[in-house]
Order: sequence, then structure tokens, then C-alpha cells
Amino acid sequence: MKRVRCPKCDHFIQFDETKYADGQSLVFVCDNCQKQFGIRIGVSKLRALQKEESKTNSLSEEQQAESVGTIVAVENVFGFRQEHPLHLGDNVIGRRNKGDEVDIPIETNDPSMDRRHCIINVKRGKGGGYVYTVRDNDSVTGTFVMNEILGAKDRLRIEDGAVITLGATTLILHDVKE
Repeated sequence: MKRVRCPKCDHFIQFDETKYADGQSLVFVCDNCQKQFGIRIGVSKLRALQKEESKTNSLSEEQQAESVGTIVAVENVFGFRQEHPLHLGDNVIGRRNKGDEVDIPIETNDPSMDRRHCIINVKRGKGGGYVYTVRDNDSVTGTFVMNEILGAKDRLRIEDGAVITLGATTLILHDVKE
């Protein structure tokens, strides 16, 4: 199954791409806003646009080389996997929305995830390696770490493999081994 995003409202439409040949054009009507739009199978202008957008909204090339871990997001509804690099300092995580500035924009239709849901802070540890801490960013539904909800002022140290739940979306931390 493949997902395409409506260019007007960012609503996802899912279809089976195996039924169509490369180069074939398809036309969709968005269920959400009723806008009609077309795509061409095998040619992804959207991916090029997303890469360009992520370059402007995320880390510089120098900072990308200095990646200190990754967050893997798995949206429970579709199992759509996303991987985002972490950088030193605060990493604001939230639902992707046009015009919002977050360090890690998660592409999801999950309304229970805030646009600026939580913050993962990364700093160098005394004995080498990195120290990761997570805190809720005053979200409506809260931030869960290993099925325990974080309090309003809680800062929890997390390690490689930690499972963080924001609404119906699951994040998994992968640290960098030095």
C-alpha cells in the first residue's frame, strides 16, 4: 500500500500501487476537502519536495553529520515508518503541519498528537556517549514512556530502545554508539 498526501489539506489517501504500471497517471479526489489532484506512478515530485522541505526545516549538513541518534516513528494505524535524526540540545517533536516550526515533524493524521508534543534533550555524558532526557511539552494527551505517563514537570532519562508514545503514535529511540 502506498500513501499520497492531498496538496490542499495534507490528508493522506491510501491505494495499492501494485495494480498500476510505472509512468501511469492517476487522479484522486480527497475525501477530506474534495480537491481533485493527480500523480504519476514511479515519479515522486512529492518526495523531492519533502526532502527540500526537510532540509530547510531541519539540521544543516554539518549538524546532520553530527547526528547523535535517531527517533523512529511508527504510526499505529498504517505502520508507516519514519526516521528522524536527533541533534545536541532540545529536539521538539510534534505533528507535522504546514507553517509550524518543529525539529522533528511527524507525518501523521493522529489528532491526539499535538503540534509541539514533547521535547527530547541530548547532551554529552561525563563518561562519553550521550544522555537523552524526555519531557512533555504541555500536550493535551500527555507523553508516555514505557507505558508510564510523564507528569507536567517530569524529565525522564531514556536509553537506546526506549518506547515513547504520543497519542496513537509510537517513537523508538536509537542512540549512537561511539
